Amino acid sequence: MNDLRITSVHNPRVREAAGLRDRKQRKRTGCCLIDGVRELTRALEAQILPIEVFFCSDMLSGADASALRGQLRETQTPTVEVTEQVFAKLAYGERADGVVAVARMPSALLADLELPHGGLVAVVEGLEKPGNLGAILRSADGAGVSAVLVADPNTDLFNPNTIRASVGTIFSVCVATSTAAEIKSWLVAREFQIIAARVDAKFDYFVADYKQATAIVLGSEAEGLSEVWRTAEVTPVRLPMLGISDSLNVSAAAAILFYEARRQRILSAP
Repeated sequence: MNDLRITSVHNPRVREAAGLRDRKQRKRTGCCLIDGVRELTRALEAQILPIEVFFCSDMLSGADASALRGQLRETQTPTVEVTEQVFAKLAYGERADGVVAVARMPSALLADLELPHGGLVAVVEGLEKPGNLGAILRSADGAGVSAVLVADPNTDLFNPNTIRASVGTIFSVCVATSTAAEIKSWLVAREFQIIAARVDAKFDYFVADYKQATAIVLGSEAEGLSEVWRTAEVTPVRLPMLGISDSLNVSAAAAILFYEARRQRILSAP
């Protein structure tokens, strides 16, 4: 652990780290910000070692924060103490745990995925809100989804808000990003059943059989799903809407579908 202390918001190390809030900077450097005690703890559990960690001791409290500092000492991760003013420049959103890390973004290549036989996969296409993507990752982790495939995203996978909204589960779920066409071809080649959520589908979501190898596909709230998913290989289903709204938030729809698949698989287990 280092004894370095930074008190100026204009410090080059602080400015470089804060720049990772910007997507272009993340893409250029291959690094991201991990903001929060739980999020960083889960990154460490996934063997993602930070390059540098910024702490504000006046904001740190609790057993989880103490345990995290102990883990970082064991890994000899470089740490920097900062003031509350400096930390505010680094942190994302209103919730401040007193710790922000800079880390290399994990690989998210489709070719690297290894899934169990009969796995359950989620595909999300064209999502524009990192908070929605993070919430979907959190539901996928909870429901035992094997992987989340992100197709043609309008937000990047390791946006700080995606990491925060996922509560760090982005590091526990297998993830990959590619084009919708490539992901569909990948699924078809591996004989996945493809079930797509569409408001104009004829059949309700619970009619489908999720017990076999299945990919659940969801689109953005603004655009829905592209024509890639309107072919004979894809079975459309709908979530019945009994009020005046015609659809749910995409993360809420994802959670319903994931847990219906989970329910069916539990009932069919020996």
